[in-house]
Amino acid sequence: MNTPPLPLPDLTGKVALITGANTGIGRVTARELARHGARVFLAGLSRERTQPVLDEIRSWPTLMPGSHGSSAGPQVGQAEWLPLDLGDLHSVKACVQAFLSLGFPLHILVNNAGLAGARGLSASGFEKVFGVNHMGHFLLTQLLLPKLKATASAYGSARVVTVASRAHRKAQAWNWEALQQPTRTLTGIQEYGVSKLANIWFSAELGRRLQGTGVTSYALHPGVVATEVWRAVPLPFRHLLKLRGMITPEEGARTSLFCATSAQCAHETGLYYDLCRPVLPTPLGQNPSLARALWERSEQWVQPYL
Repeated sequence: MNTPPLPLPDLTGKVALITGANTGIGRVTARELARHGARVFLAGLSRERTQPVLDEIRSWPTLMPGSHGSSAGPQVGQAEWLPLDLGDLHSVKACVQAFLSLGFPLHILVNNAGLAGARGLSASGFEKVFGVNHMGHFLLTQLLLPKLKATASAYGSARVVTVASRAHRKAQAWNWEALQQPTRTLTGIQEYGVSKLANIWFSAELGRRLQGTGVTSYALHPGVVATEVWRAVPLPFRHLLKLRGMITPEEGARTSLFCATSAQCAHETGLYYDLCRPVLPTPLGQNPSLARALWERSEQWVQPYL
């Protein structure tokens, strides 16, 4: 499948923070935002693993070609690394403090990093995948909300994009106790579905709570993408996933980039997207009472870090 690049607006002067941007769709998202002028902060575990992305962005000419190659396009943005371990809420707070100390606005936050198939507990005491995919991003967003609101007030808008998944369909029920217990299943796929359902609830509730602030919220399914999110899934099951047909990171990043930049969805908030258009999650994913309850419990859990 040869999908053409998604046309993006000139993002010169915009600032974006992307988690898990050293590989996969996060790398493509960071690269394309920078290519169109944004200053990008790549938040992740390893500077060493992020360095190739930084080097790629920094190697580009100052001005990229225009849309027809005849004149200069947007000025290429800059790229910087921020240390971040989403499973450790102390690390999340330190990452935010490091970003805020630089004094930049924040136009785009992309909660992209994801983990599937890992087992056990996160460093902060949550089921491993839930702790990374939901709790880390919940605290990150909470701590950045004042900056996002201030940016929206000064510049007209800001966006929070959360990469969820169609795998939320695997979550047929909700068990509060399991969220603070070690992973129960062998593959961790069930827990991954729970974490992705949490992403959808979080994004919807965030959209409701930020109505009128100029900050909009988006959740999305990127497609089943051949990335390192599956690295912890036991090897035989990884082979089965590949047989089902995975798409490339470039194809998978299209909906993230659409939600982060497109004028078509600028006034939409709290919705769930697939193939660059709003779709309905499962009936459980549309439950506002559970979304609100998850938000309230998550607030209690992160209170020591606020």
